[in-house]
Amino acid sequence: MVEQTFIMIKPDGVQRGLIAEIISRFEKKGFTLRAMRLMTVDKSFAETHYQDLSSKPFFAGLVSYIMSGPVVAMVWEGKNVIATGRLLIGATNPAQSAPGTIRGDLAIDIGRNVIHGSDSAESAKAEINLWFPEGDKMSDSMRDVRSIPYIARGLRKGT
Repeated sequence: MVEQTFIMIKPDGVQRGLIAEIISRFEKKGFTLRAMRLMTVDKSFAETHYQDLSSKPFFAGLVSYIMSGPVVAMVWEGKNVIATGRLLIGATNPAQSAPGTIRGDLAIDIGRNVIHGSDSAESAKAEINLWFPEGDKMSDSMRDVRSIPYIARGLRKGT
């Protein structure tokens, strides 16, 4: 079934210049990038995004981490993109992620695990609505997605 999912490259992934690498992995699976934005988030937004984890002892640290630098928010579309995206991403703890997964290959530790992906159709819908409240209009902003790797290289160089 064709569906959409929300994927976020976290501050450590942006800072380490992994944007193009991560986008490439989703493209190689045949998924379509429908929306993308580079942004920073404030405390209220971060708490809303991670509200399902608010009772966990690591919540405050997670909120601080997501606010520590820019993130890349994306909407990907394709057949079974939610489940397949989770397989591409790997386990939350990079030490338990298989080689070949994004976290298995690129993440350093559980607190800096490079990427977030929706875990269900319900969370994908909620996260897409939170990060892209403009809804259907978001596709209009993706006319030239081929420029994204060049943008990523510029971010890595600090330009």
